[in-house]
Amino acid sequence: MRRKDKEIVDIKDIESVIAKAQVCRLALSDQGQPYVIPMNFGYSSGVFYFHSAHQGRKIEILRKNPLACVELDIGVEPVPGDGPCEWGMRFQSVAAMGEAVFIEDLEEKKKALDLIMARYTESWPPFSEASLKNTTVFAVNTREMTGKQSGQPG
Repeated sequence: MRRKDKEIVDIKDIESVIAKAQVCRLALSDQGQPYVIPMNFGYSSGVFYFHSAHQGRKIEILRKNPLACVELDIGVEPVPGDGPCEWGMRFQSVAAMGEAVFIEDLEEKKKALDLIMARYTESWPPFSEASLKNTTVFAVNTREMTGKQSGQPG
């Protein structure tokens, strides 16, 4: 990171940002073309969890190229400056690089889906075996994760 003064280095602080985020962006590479989509997610111990239909562009991309980047941010608001190029943005963000792995085991799928649901609600009905079989679940195992915070222009 170029600006070390804005880097979040403590994993507890990074995971605090992750805990507060509602949406993350999943970035993939489709034959050299970037593809980014917002996703609901779950997180535990350096692993991001996602769910999807069995088919679709992101699934096709991941089956060809499992490398992925995850980005999330919180507390985003502009910081006014005296001139147009002196404005900035207040935020905290996390970017993680890793590799996606499809989860096939039904019990592991349930654990991943429970993590996703727990982020957004306090209770939910149990997952049926049919719903588990009809849902694609994948994990992005991070190999590198960085955080950044900014409160001033620049």
